Amino acid sequence: MFRQLSIVLILLFLCSCKKKHELIKVQGPVFGTAYQIQYYDNNASNYQKQFDSLFKVLNNSMSNYISTSDISKINRSINVKVDHHFKTVFEASKVIYRQTEGVFDPTIGKLVNAWNFGSENTKTALDSIKVDSLIKTVGFNRVGLENSKVKKLPNTFIDFNAIAKGYGVDVIADFLESKGISNYLVDIGGELRAKGIHLNKQKEWAIGIENPNFDGSQSYSKIIGITDKAMATSGTYRKFKVDENGNKYAHIINTKTGYPTRTNILSVSVIADKCMMADGYATAFQAMGIERVEKFLAKHLELQAYLIFENEKGELETKSFNGFPE
Repeated sequence: MFRQLSIVLILLFLCSCKKKHELIKVQGPVFGTAYQIQYYDNNASNYQKQFDSLFKVLNNSMSNYISTSDISKINRSINVKVDHHFKTVFEASKVIYRQTEGVFDPTIGKLVNAWNFGSENTKTALDSIKVDSLIKTVGFNRVGLENSKVKKLPNTFIDFNAIAKGYGVDVIADFLESKGISNYLVDIGGELRAKGIHLNKQKEWAIGIENPNFDGSQSYSKIIGITDKAMATSGTYRKFKVDENGNKYAHIINTKTGYPTRTNILSVSVIADKCMMADGYATAFQAMGIERVEKFLAKHLELQAYLIFENEKGELETKSFNGFPE
């Protein structure tokens, strides 16, 4: 009798352990890319419907690709009340804008579109007169938020694409934590946030940092372990222009000149507590150049960064800051 009871208890214990260590994987399209969410849940709950519902809310708030979204209406000078998601991203953008002295500026949207890097492609040829005209619409310092309403100049176009994807990662991560999930990896198009460990492997979540291969092939500069942090990567090797001298210009527009940024930085990965912040800083660092990034990070030890760049010989080099994982 006691032996049978012991066997039953052991079996129940083994079953509960197996259930506890079940890895749930959910994936799908979002934000013009794809998401993959992995997490351990004692009840094996599949939250895909909730994820997709949250993504829909974020799109309706901040997607420039949806004409009926709040941000699209604001850009058409329609007076709307924004939600708390918009407010959160707006306030974070202000912080990064000020800290980077305007290098990160969500009002660069019209120029991004004019150079055919954004949500509204145009066939209009750009000349210095057109660029000078559009640059006058840029300036996040002239945009405010009062009583849930955006105050801006009529021609100013706001674009949160350089930070909203990272915020989407944070929203999903916060949702998982609200469900008591403490081991997860949320990945949206390479922007990610991790907590706990990969229980099956008893290791931190393994993350690959891609080499900047212009031919579209995939290889990795390094594989790192990450936990309780977020990481975002900004790269110029998929979206760039080349002039008659072979100089590469990034899809990131210089907020002071209105022209694509000439840079030897091909990829920037930033680790921060929130993916939203990592996303914004990675975009800014892409445009700042190595020396400015180094000076900036010396004052912001809460951020870690990894740069892949071309030296004067056209060879790839890497540089790590503030203890970026090896």
